[in-house]
Amino acid sequence: MSSIYLDYNASTPVAPEVRAAMEPFAAAHFGNPSSGHWAAAPAKAALERARAQVAALVGARPCEIIFTSGGSEANNLALKGAWFSPEREPRRNRLIVSAVEHPAVMRPARFLQRLGANVSVLPVDRAGCVAERDLQRELGRGDAFLVSIMHANNEVGTIQPLPELGGQCRAARVPFHTDAAQSVGKIRVEADALKVDLLSIAGHKLYAPKGIGALYVRSGVRLEPLVHGAGQESGLRAGTENVLLSVGLGAACELASRRLPEANGIRALRDYFWSGLKARFGARVELNGHPERRLPNTLNVSFVGSVGSDVLARNEGVAASAGSACHAGSMKLSPVLEAMQTPPETGMGAIRFSLGFGTTRAELDAVLRMLEV
Repeated sequence: MSSIYLDYNASTPVAPEVRAAMEPFAAAHFGNPSSGHWAAAPAKAALERARAQVAALVGARPCEIIFTSGGSEANNLALKGAWFSPEREPRRNRLIVSAVEHPAVMRPARFLQRLGANVSVLPVDRAGCVAERDLQRELGRGDAFLVSIMHANNEVGTIQPLPELGGQCRAARVPFHTDAAQSVGKIRVEADALKVDLLSIAGHKLYAPKGIGALYVRSGVRLEPLVHGAGQESGLRAGTENVLLSVGLGAACELASRRLPEANGIRALRDYFWSGLKARFGARVELNGHPERRLPNTLNVSFVGSVGSDVLARNEGVAASAGSACHAGSMKLSPVLEAMQTPPETGMGAIRFSLGFGTTRAELDAVLRMLEV
């Protein structure tokens, strides 16, 4: 059976252009960018060029980009850094998140709860969207120190109305963070337009290597670093910079900016695949997530009456992600599907197919032929 990869939301291959950009820094240009001699100059220049490339993709200034080890660290720095910020007023102890956040946001939130933070979890509708009125209600308490709502959901692809939510945060003078790991490189992401103050990026979601990411920190927002030391990354992340992987992320961001127009082609392939599934399975397949305001590459569907993990096991040549898990003979829906109030008989059959720049129509045709439900 042929192997077909439809799990690009989980991770992407490193693009050839990215590998080529990194190669000199795996060999010749090994200097410490913080040193003041000739060996440091190429590393320092490459690091700052990469910072500018990342900034350009999200409409930021280079000085507002902090390199991290990935999206999880960026999220942790945003949440914990805001909690421990010297500018946080003691009375402001409320963190507001949505019910569909990635564990890289939800678990730091629960950690802060153990330290005394009040955590408000906003519900979502059946499409996975946060309602503006719910955020307004929580902001009305007057004690929030941060709002963190993801840009696009990793499971169902639903895109949140960040400009409207961000406008509410600005009116309330509360910093606004978004986990944009899934949206950066797939749709246009501009920090100012989204009205965010903090924005997390994960390299391996946009054809860069694993182990590298970034946090956009709007000028004027003060965070306490997670790692203290010699003061690299504008004092927000101590430690000798990972020039090799930072160069990779920069190259991937520049590539993403050129590829954004191709997202329409991926959307067309996704819709073609969905049409094929409906033609083959009819009412036995249902869409999860917003029908329109959704990532162009993401298709989360439920095979009603089936178990998603069983469907994938019968089609082992297809790399995709199930939306439910089996524990001791019982089914447990993902927290995202639970928050969307997906009926168990529907949610247990959920599978996320996520396409990428390597996906072809021939591959989708092959999956449609081989799918056994």
